[in-house]
Amino acid sequence: MGGLSGGAIAAIIIAVIIIIAALANIRVVPQSFAVIIERLGKYAHTWNSGLHIKLPILDRIVKRVSLKEQVVDFPPQPVITKDNVTMQIDTVLYFQIVDPRLYTYGVEYPMPAIENLTATTLRNIVGDLELDQTLTSRDKINEEMRIILDVATDPWGIKVNRVELKSIIPPREIQDAMEKQMKAERERRESILRAEGEKRSAVLVAEGHKESVILEAEAQKRSAILAAEAVKEARVREAEGEAEAIVQVQKAIADGIKLINEAQPSNQAILLKSFEALEKVADGKATKIIVPTELQGLAGMSSVVKGLFDKE
Repeated sequence: MGGLSGGAIAAIIIAVIIIIAALANIRVVPQSFAVIIERLGKYAHTWNSGLHIKLPILDRIVKRVSLKEQVVDFPPQPVITKDNVTMQIDTVLYFQIVDPRLYTYGVEYPMPAIENLTATTLRNIVGDLELDQTLTSRDKINEEMRIILDVATDPWGIKVNRVELKSIIPPREIQDAMEKQMKAERERRESILRAEGEKRSAVLVAEGHKESVILEAEAQKRSAILAAEAVKEARVREAEGEAEAIVQVQKAIADGIKLINEAQPSNQAILLKSFEALEKVADGKATKIIVPTELQGLAGMSSVVKGLFDKE
């Protein structure tokens, strides 16, 4: 140090001060954030994410703004419906800052402003609805509020993405009446379900009885058909048997005649057979026998005829 002149030391000191001042004015803006910079009290520019250098004395960081979507839960607000029912409704707001400059200079206190705007908008919308409509039209109310708030906050650099009614709390007497109504509705539905179940059971029983009767009738019909077919088959077979017997008898007679014709018997043999036939016809019971003329004219046969008549 002793070898350095005073001017050199001063230059080193000044250089060190400049370096320290430069390092002190280097800023790194993280992702999803923005920084508003004023120069000599006037808006200069907006720093986005990345490395930035601020001019000492001239530049001033006014506000560091988050660009992420934010959620704010507002406390319950008293709201009067069209049919003069006072209820408590609390809302949840999802919003995002899209213009950091407008957000910084557009409104003094953004969150209280949004809360008051939400409360007044909710009162205006619900004031045109009755209690039942309010309880069953949440989606409609949410959408109407989102549109109105989005338009109203646009000059503040805020984008309202979604509005939700977190809870709707009617007065205690209204809640009691609603609970009684719900209980009565549940009992009515239970009675209807029970009646439908009994009706269904009766229908199933009747259908089962009907099916049973139909099956029984079909079984009897099939039994009768089978019995008739059996009788028919028996008669057919009996008729076929009789016909076969007649055919056999006729065939036997024909065969006998054929055999006789083939034998060519003499007249005497034929007459002898005729007398044997007469003898069988008489059989000791006939009182009168007519003898064919062919037999009467035969000589030598009188003794046979006399023997036949002697049997009487």
